[in-house]
Amino acid sequence: MPTQRDLFFRYLGLPSLNAPALEISRAAGVFLYGPDGKDYVDLVSGVAVSNLGHQHPDIVNAVREQAGKHLHLMVYGDLVQSPQVLLAEKLASCLPSALRSVYFVTSGSEAIEGALKLAKRYTGRTGVVAFHKAYHGGTHGALSICGDERLKTAFRPLLPDITHIKFNRFEDLDQITDKTACVVVETIQAEAGIVLPAAGFLEALRAKCTETGALLVIDDIQMGMGRTGKLFSFEHCGIVPDILCLAKAFGGGMPLGAFISSKYIMQSLAHDPELGHITTFGGHPVSCAAALASLNYLVNTGIFEAAEQKAQMFIESLAGHPAIKTIRHKGLMIGIDLESIEMNQKLMKAFHENGLIADSFLFRPQAFRIAPPLIITEEEIEMTCERIIASLNRL
Repeated sequence: MPTQRDLFFRYLGLPSLNAPALEISRAAGVFLYGPDGKDYVDLVSGVAVSNLGHQHPDIVNAVREQAGKHLHLMVYGDLVQSPQVLLAEKLASCLPSALRSVYFVTSGSEAIEGALKLAKRYTGRTGVVAFHKAYHGGTHGALSICGDERLKTAFRPLLPDITHIKFNRFEDLDQITDKTACVVVETIQAEAGIVLPAAGFLEALRAKCTETGALLVIDDIQMGMGRTGKLFSFEHCGIVPDILCLAKAFGGGMPLGAFISSKYIMQSLAHDPELGHITTFGGHPVSCAAALASLNYLVNTGIFEAAEQKAQMFIESLAGHPAIKTIRHKGLMIGIDLESIEMNQKLMKAFHENGLIADSFLFRPQAFRIAPPLIITEEEIEMTCERIIASLNRL
């Protein structure tokens, strides 16, 4: 009789031949549980999706309530649906006045695709500037602005007129010109291993975009929704993007993304031609209900404000370990460098044995990520650090 793991490899299309393939039967709070009852601390949060952990009661109740009313009704944008309207209204109340028009989509990749189309349509330009070691998704447009050639070369030709510059190199900003439709940037480069912006860099980028008429697109897909200690990561540097992209934790564990701009800019997609962007399942009512419950909890409790304090508990416990070379972080997104890729791969196996789920960064494979749900308690952090240290001691 084949096991679930056997069937996993037999029938699922997979992105890698090296999936760890741990079987998980349920999840609650910061824990995932195997069929045998073994618990694993979730240090990835589904790659910054489960910011409020698993089975959060507010989100579960919102999903159940909306599922009892209706699921999908119509292609996005035709019918007035309460979950979409309420979520857009709440989201707009949390954002600067220049970001009040919300276009719901299904994922982070689609949010990026929509932002690229919107920038081109509004400006009438074709050039796009992105950054080395940035990751924005796996669809063709998002892949085109990916900052790593290894992921892209097998899928060329991709979008033309893409320029890649180096994050934190001020002189590279001169490559933004009056032919640039938009610049797409993460305020903190996630898959590069948590690379923080140099003092004044994002402010200089904002000024250069304003000077040239290029739209500034901030990808807050991984770093948004409280992960960095503020609701949106761009709040740390006091700038406002022309287009903001959200997904991952935005949906509260359900599939949802959005690109957000001013009403004036967003209306560019509604004419000449109409249907400048269209999506069947964008703004799915159940996803919007989950997202609204998640956003309300974040805003009402301010739980994300403790992200930095909780991060410091991890750092103070781990910083002195001889296997650790460097630590970078912003809020509860921590990147930890080891000596080598091979050491990091060995650590991932030790983590599983000691009841931890972690992963490596796409563009810094010698480093691992600590990004637990924001609801993690001090007691759970202490227990988790004990497991991490026990794993590190096996290297």
